[in-house]
Amino acid sequence: MKQLFILVFFLGCLGTYAQFRTVNGGFAGSGVNRVNDSISSDEISVKLSGKTKYTDYKVINLKKRDTIYIDTTLNIQKEYTHNFRRKDNFELLSFHNQGQTFNSLGYNFRNISEFPDIGFNAKQFNYLNIDDIDYYRVPTPTTEIMYKTGQEQGQVLDALFTFNLSKRLNLSFAYRGLRSLGQYRRSLSSTGNFRATMTYSTPKDQYNVRTHLTTQDFTNEENGGLTTESLNNFLSNDPNFTDRGRLDVNLTDSESLFDGTRFYLDHNFKLFNSKDTTNTKNFTNLKVGHKLHYEKKFFTFEQGNVTTTAFGEASKTSGEVRESSDYRLINNQGYLEFNSKYVLGRFRVKANYTTVNYGYDTIYNSNILINKKRLTGDAIALGADWNGRVGNFKVNANALVTPGSGYLAGNHFSGEAIYEKDSVFKVKGTVLLTSKAPSFNTQFFQSVYNKYNWENNFTNIDTRNLGFSFKSKWGNASVDFTNIEDYVYFDTDSLPKQFNGSIAYLKVKANKELKFFKKFALNNTIMYQNVSSGSEVFRVPEFVTRNTLYYTDHWFKGNPLEVQIGATFKYFTKFRANAHNPLLGEFILQNDTEIGFPAVDVFFNAKVRRTRIFFKIDNISSNFLQDKNYFSAPSHPYRDMSIRFGLVWNWFI
Repeated sequence: MKQLFILVFFLGCLGTYAQFRTVNGGFAGSGVNRVNDSISSDEISVKLSGKTKYTDYKVINLKKRDTIYIDTTLNIQKEYTHNFRRKDNFELLSFHNQGQTFNSLGYNFRNISEFPDIGFNAKQFNYLNIDDIDYYRVPTPTTEIMYKTGQEQGQVLDALFTFNLSKRLNLSFAYRGLRSLGQYRRSLSSTGNFRATMTYSTPKDQYNVRTHLTTQDFTNEENGGLTTESLNNFLSNDPNFTDRGRLDVNLTDSESLFDGTRFYLDHNFKLFNSKDTTNTKNFTNLKVGHKLHYEKKFFTFEQGNVTTTAFGEASKTSGEVRESSDYRLINNQGYLEFNSKYVLGRFRVKANYTTVNYGYDTIYNSNILINKKRLTGDAIALGADWNGRVGNFKVNANALVTPGSGYLAGNHFSGEAIYEKDSVFKVKGTVLLTSKAPSFNTQFFQSVYNKYNWENNFTNIDTRNLGFSFKSKWGNASVDFTNIEDYVYFDTDSLPKQFNGSIAYLKVKANKELKFFKKFALNNTIMYQNVSSGSEVFRVPEFVTRNTLYYTDHWFKGNPLEVQIGATFKYFTKFRANAHNPLLGEFILQNDTEIGFPAVDVFFNAKVRRTRIFFKIDNISSNFLQDKNYFSAPSHPYRDMSIRFGLVWNWFI
């Protein structure tokens, strides 16, 4: 990895030198106007300016079809996203150590992948999917560094370096590494996310390509939660166990590893292009294109010795356990894209050829009569996309149908209609209709533990979602109605089951910030959820709320320092949260424990030029709560009060 970064840095330096050197030997990147040397006094002097502005530094997410600028401001959203995922965790409940998994307080069904995944969903909260990859277009080399301390020992560092070798060729390299020991035994986390992107277009935009490569790995020590005796010591606040490392855990030699590699390529060639003679804009054009999506994922569970007390009887009574399953997806898509004012935007027809391969390299349990090692399949799918716009009104639609039977058969339709009135308000309606097979680990699983072996023939899960969103300067709100048929879940015995009934799920979410006394603000987010049918297998808290009271001001003469001081209160009502099963890498149903608690975090943030500094006291309320009943999942306590420090630093060279 060190050699890779040295190579990237060397190429970046060459690219920077090649791009920004002016004809008189100076550098335009300094922002100073320069005049060419003249051989004759009759020649015209030309001034070259290398000045840039913040709107020149663009971040492009092609799946979300939006472009934003690199933002170096300090606002409350930066406080919410200063974590190892770099996302707002409002609908998630983290385990005590960063880099571990999350329990779900809410679910989002607006964006579901078209293909069934490997599963092991408890290990994929930090996994970067295609939608999460950003591309960059910057006039000068740009770097962003994010740092945050860990629990007990460790830290997370996310470093990005992006540059261009020409205006048409933009590259970026980024790596996020995390290592954190944790407060409890056997809770070490070690993760890594590497990503590299490239975008290129020919001078007349005849050929365009965008591609990215990701390699990701997540290693977690698995302790299985506190033992019954230790749980009682925690709940009774026994002073002998304020050092959480003294509490016994259920597993003492277990570890899980989830890793994945993806290569994504999207390129197209413009067959013909005509211009409007009045304003030289595209009048109509036709493109032929190709997409390649190759993804490989592994999940491995290791144990120093068989533990029948935790997972039941096994095919062997002693010895090391190492079980590994893998998943490979190859999707090739060919498409024709027609862009014309007559179809009010862009219309694309597409055809997919997809192959999938999931399973094991060996049979782990001789007691179970399962001789199969792998599930394989291939399929052809047909579909179309439409992106249209009339004034302030936009429509986006996507449809894909995979006929036949097998693991890839199904259909997928998503659409959205958006009306945006300048910066005043934005209204969006979304619809999703999808039918696809459940995750592969629910269909086929092997283990040395007898109970954890199955081969199921589940029918497709049908999901229908209708959503509405409203964003404005007065506040934000969203409503989602979701209906799920043939839902697949893990029951209280850790076995996959398919629900015979229908799940009806309502989620209403609202956000409003109130400002007063010029320098004070109260940011409020509340979410209401209701499961009118299917609540026996699909469980969420009724209310989740987050309220942040903070003060913002500039200090010292000349305003060199911007500060943000405040406290965040978060609370969710009690519900029977799912339990974590480390052997499966999944959450399972449980009926014995309800969790729900308030937590208060205090923060002091500051900005100096383009550097944001974050100082935070997590869960300060734990020192004042009489009952130590704060849990992320049954037998897994949430973090005690801890002090964290971090920063985000941008360089524009």
